[in-house]
Amino acid sequence: MSGPIGTPRRVHFVAIAGSGMGSLAGLLHARGLRVSGSDDALYPPMSTLLAAWGIAVRQGFGAEHVREADPDLVVIGNVVRPDNPEARAAIDAGLPVRSFSDALYELAMAGKHSVVASGTHGKTTTTSLVAFLLQATGRDPSVLVGGHALDLGGSFREGRGEHFVVEGDEYDTAFFDKTPKFLHYHPRTLIITSVEFDHADIYRDLDHVKQAFRALVAGMPAEGAIVAALDHEHVRDVVREAPCRVIGYCVDREVRGSGWCATSLESTPDGTRFDVFRDGVLLARAHAPLHGHFNVENSLAALATVAILGVPIGEAVAVLPRFRGVKRRLEVRGEAGGVTVLDDFAHHPTAVEASIGAARARFPGRRLLAIFEPRTNTSRRKVFQQRYAEVFDAADRVWIRAVPDAPIYSATGEVVERFSAAELAAALKLRGVSADACDDVEVIVAQVAAEARPGDVVLVMSNGDFGGIWDLLLDALAARR
Repeated sequence: MSGPIGTPRRVHFVAIAGSGMGSLAGLLHARGLRVSGSDDALYPPMSTLLAAWGIAVRQGFGAEHVREADPDLVVIGNVVRPDNPEARAAIDAGLPVRSFSDALYELAMAGKHSVVASGTHGKTTTTSLVAFLLQATGRDPSVLVGGHALDLGGSFREGRGEHFVVEGDEYDTAFFDKTPKFLHYHPRTLIITSVEFDHADIYRDLDHVKQAFRALVAGMPAEGAIVAALDHEHVRDVVREAPCRVIGYCVDREVRGSGWCATSLESTPDGTRFDVFRDGVLLARAHAPLHGHFNVENSLAALATVAILGVPIGEAVAVLPRFRGVKRRLEVRGEAGGVTVLDDFAHHPTAVEASIGAARARFPGRRLLAIFEPRTNTSRRKVFQQRYAEVFDAADRVWIRAVPDAPIYSATGEVVERFSAAELAAALKLRGVSADACDDVEVIVAQVAAEARPGDVVLVMSNGDFGGIWDLLLDALAARR
């Protein structure tokens, strides 16, 4: 919007605390630009990252924030509504305005080999893995990822190499551009990890989601490449008419035909070992410092991708064990009273099931207590009510936070039927899983502290700050006699 942006010197971000927005703000700040921003919701890890980078963030939105920043570019996040006072002030003043996706491409990605990791699940970890493998083997990539990658010390990196690795989200771009964000990154190498129904606030159903992925695939250049999880039916569907070559990957399947495959999975205290096959030929025995079937998929996708980009498999497998992971992905937040507390970002039912399975693999033989906070626009709807009841079976004890009666955004204006934590707890009890629903974080903490035993593992799953539950749990566990 509002014409070319050239090389801005002062950039203001409206809704700066989103994972992508904050990361781009950090990248531009590191270049020496004057960066300002505002948001109405701030929580770790992005809030702490912005503070560490020295970027001041104003709480709440106001037209005066734009006037005081005096920017020559305003970047508007996709959570911003048309009536946002800062967005309106920027547009009414005729300032150059960009969505996050367009600003990222125009200011950082143009001219680079765009490597995009897409999919309903695993984007952040797979993006971080590809970036790490390229960096550790001397390719010096640029990166922007929707999380705190421990190997980057944050969520972005600006390198001198030819590749720009980015996490490609199917969510819409901005209130003035309803196309999916990943279409704006113009991938030359594309990863598709999975395709499921999500983002019920903008997508009607699974086929609507598939339309977005088909558009992404259709836009690939003929000389490009797609690395796709072809043992997933919906992934096979969206790449069927790809205009470029498609390289498949799968886990724990019979090795046959073309593509990449991981077999002979072995879970160990420090990760997962597996054999890597390409086109039916054994290439290596790999060790990923990650747990769970889905993380082997992510690791295999990364190995296949960097091989396309010129990294010999021997080099990639040699450095893979050094990967440090991503914060809030089965992150150990601490141990107190003999109880280990984990932090995980899972909120979609498939991700919840995978995270519980990964925690089981990482801590075999230990009692697993799961705490779940449904807080996204999708998880607070009834759409996955039944599916959630099927994904906690591997947990020994479950608490579900009852969602506050806050508005749920609807792009179409329909009345939204709400998810019920009480119904989920009742359904889990019918399946033999001990479960309770509670809206008070302190009550959940007190109950967990009363029931947890030395050796237990507490897995907290939320994509928000959950009232600081992790520190509250550790303090309560430490205070027990």
